[in-house]
Amino acid sequence: MEFCRTHFLAILSLVLLFPRTTKGWGEDGHAIICKIAQPRLNNAAAEAVQNLLPKYAENDLGRVCSWADHVKFIFPWSSALHYIDTPDNLCNYQYTRDCKDENGLKGRCVAGAINNYTNQLLSYGRDSDSQYNLTQALLFLSHFMGDIHQPLHVGFTSDRGGNTIDVHWYTRKTNLHHVWDDSIIETAEQRFYDSDMDGFIDAIKKNITKEWSDQVGDWESCDYTKTTCPNIYASESIKAACEWAYKDVSENSVLGDDYFSSRLPTVNLRLAQGGVRLAATLNRIFS
Repeated sequence: MEFCRTHFLAILSLVLLFPRTTKGWGEDGHAIICKIAQPRLNNAAAEAVQNLLPKYAENDLGRVCSWADHVKFIFPWSSALHYIDTPDNLCNYQYTRDCKDENGLKGRCVAGAINNYTNQLLSYGRDSDSQYNLTQALLFLSHFMGDIHQPLHVGFTSDRGGNTIDVHWYTRKTNLHHVWDDSIIETAEQRFYDSDMDGFIDAIKKNITKEWSDQVGDWESCDYTKTTCPNIYASESIKAACEWAYKDVSENSVLGDDYFSSRLPTVNLRLAQGGVRLAATLNRIFS
């Protein structure tokens, strides 16, 4: 799975030329999380991220936050690392039960991937001969921290996190997973921010400092023995999936204003939590 940095950067440049592919949170959702996170980095983490980002990114983590989606066709082993399948209708997550791929290989899920790439990045500055490609590790970790906060990336096994539930988003045919990856975010940007992602980011940042200010410390915290806590994030996601994503949705449901307005606050919250926690994790790693 590991390869030299030169090879990695060549692939990165090639991938960035391709059009959009299948996404988790969508391009905008992942970019929002990374753009919330980067200004929250402490000096040590900001310097490490700048050193590890490819020059093409121009020190903008958000610019390459969807890289992991684009390389699934190059690294097919990585596809299982974007999600967790949980038992239908239990609405809870257990690492030992659920973190496995379709072949039953343990640890191959988004929570396991976050632990793995966090551990790889902990070698930064401590091992001049690190066996890991730390640029790759940074991009995978940043992306997977976004994925685990998308409720339907911790969804039911039978419908593959809503991918097999066909719905209409207003008049457009799609599936429930895509609604949460893309449609809610895109509709919010169009209606409230003149299709400007930066306006959406600014609104979420204001809520972090005002509406959610008393919660941010809890979002950032982690078990004192751990650098990151993906099991907490996954448990929150399956709970949100049951309470909001799946609720009152069936095959061929038409999802319109009622669904959009009632679910947007959950999307905003999960984007905010993903950004805050990505920053907190990187701060712990590099400090």
